[in-house]
Amino acid sequence: MRLIADGATPTSRSVLGNDLETDDGHAFELARPIFLGAGDRIAFEADGLVVVRAGGEQLRPAGDWSTRCGPGSLRRR
Repeated sequence: MRLIADGATPTSRSVLGNDLETDDGHAFELARPIFLGAGDRIAFEADGLVVVRAGGEQLRPAGDWSTRCGPGSLRRR
């Protein structure tokens, strides 16, 4: 599922994710999967991922940035 990570666009439905890939080939690999509810908003920042719940609570889940080099291949940033 494609999610918009601009910090303003809410997710259209609930989704469980373990990594989120950017359009420029980077990925944020979460330390453990996160449940995003309908209406949650996500944004990438230099140091990680920010999730703003529909109720306004802000989360910064643990994880690491990596670069996708090819199918099935990850290289740490």
